[in-house]
Amino acid sequence: MAHRLFLLKWLHSLIAFFMLGCLFYILYAGVTGTFNIFLLIAIAAILIEGAAISLNKCQCPLTTLAEKHGAEKGSVADIFMPGIIARNLFKWSPFVFAGELILLGVRYFTG
Repeated sequence: MAHRLFLLKWLHSLIAFFMLGCLFYILYAGVTGTFNIFLLIAIAAILIEGAAISLNKCQCPLTTLAEKHGAEKGSVADIFMPGIIARNLFKWSPFVFAGELILLGVRYFTG
């Protein structure tokens, strides 16, 4: 069981870092006015993650999976990144994403 939880934490960490990379790329694209396939992929990834979380009662599906494998309260959340980021990433990401979409819209229509 501990081995599976460790693998879930690694998977969760990889996904979290990928999503952070997507958020940073969307910000970069908004600041520089870069509109390309990578921007579409980043936006799609964030939207798919948001849909998965929404469909799972506003909880990460990996948390549910971790609980099925014996983790207390889905402890997969203590992923391999600084605690302050891990605790707040879920809270602030939607606001950051919304701001980035506004920035992209402004850049697209005025740029």
